Amino acid sequence: MEQKAKLKVNLPTKITISRIIVAFLLIVTIVVLYIVDQFNPFIINFNIELNNNGATINWLMIILFVVFLIASFTDFLDGYLARKNNQVTDLGKFLDPIADKMLINGMMIFLALNFSSLGESLKFPFFCVIIMEIRDLIVDGLRFMAATKHTVIAANIFGKLKTVLQMVAISFVFINGWPFSYFDATWMPYLHITDFICYAATIVSVLSGAIYLIQNKSVFLGQNNDSK
Repeated sequence: MEQKAKLKVNLPTKITISRIIVAFLLIVTIVVLYIVDQFNPFIINFNIELNNNGATINWLMIILFVVFLIASFTDFLDGYLARKNNQVTDLGKFLDPIADKMLINGMMIFLALNFSSLGESLKFPFFCVIIMEIRDLIVDGLRFMAATKHTVIAANIFGKLKTVLQMVAISFVFINGWPFSYFDATWMPYLHITDFICYAATIVSVLSGAIYLIQNKSVFLGQNNDSK
């Protein structure tokens, strides 16, 4: 009898899969927390005071922040191990952006929601989330069109910078702008230092998307592209 070929998953890909699982569990946890907050916010209303200006941080946000940091680190780790050990695979290339989108986009949407139990905590500017989600849809569509033409669109430096800035912005929103909150807690809404980090991530996101479109205009214009 012929044995069926087994799909071999290397260590970098296993790390990527673990990031997908963590991102999924985070999203499920957030949905549950949001439902609880709508019906009885006092259950999760345990805030720690950061300074004398009234800035606080919820203990659940600290836990989610730590989990997010660990998941974000695996984004660097799987790529590093894949390149170091020459273990770059098509499966890894396929799963890595899915893991990143689930983790980053999921957390940005969560941090843009209104939670009664979080009080006056910082939120990820909703218009920034909308802009970056639209950008991702356009770039993903471009990648799909390129794939149908057997063309691979590699990530550019701005795309990588965008991911780093998004992770940094999300991290600071999780902990309510600490340590900047020591002196900007009383500043006007949307003018905190953390807000400007979110704006920077949005600008770089749009810029990287525009560069993808310009560099690969032959893909959606239907022109022949002989470049590798």
